[in-house]
Amino acid sequence: MTTSSLGNQTHTLELPPEASGNGSEKRLEPPSTASPRAGLADREQRLALPLAHAGVAVLRYGLVALLLLWGSFKFFEFEAQAIVPLVENSPGLGWMYAAFGVRGTSALFGVAEVGAGLAIAARRFFPRVSGYGSAVAALTFLTTLSFLLTTPGVLALDNPWGGFLMKDIVLLGAALVTAAEAFGGRWRSSD
Repeated sequence: MTTSSLGNQTHTLELPPEASGNGSEKRLEPPSTASPRAGLADREQRLALPLAHAGVAVLRYGLVALLLLWGSFKFFEFEAQAIVPLVENSPGLGWMYAAFGVRGTSALFGVAEVGAGLAIAARRFFPRVSGYGSAVAALTFLTTLSFLLTTPGVLALDNPWGGFLMKDIVLLGAALVTAAEAFGGRWRSSD
């Protein structure tokens, strides 16, 4: 009897003793061409790692771009005024207006966002710094998501803030994935 393994399947072939020479077993080599389904699975497997690397890079540098853009807006009057309805209703952040004023509070948020963006961008040279930048970004997105619970009427159909804030669910996921990767997680890439 001869046994051969192909992937998860084991194939057995009964040979008469005279066919194998001295009665000992011979191993069969896997067929030279796998089934079309196995070939597709192999191609998919070969694509998985490059796709994961590309996905993490898009997440990382997309976060960088958004944090730098929105963070820099926090230093301008238009953005400082725009976030007032969100911040003033937050039990955890509303006190900041009394302490720092509208522009000062907005600028503090800007420093956190721009700082996180720059830290994440440093991944190639300082992976650990990048990981902490992603962690700060995750805290930022958790904070903005809390506005969904504290801002009156934010989820009303005619309120533009609800959809704007809900996108932070995806950004929170991106920040967590890039933090895990930078700290040496499963999606370590070459950049």
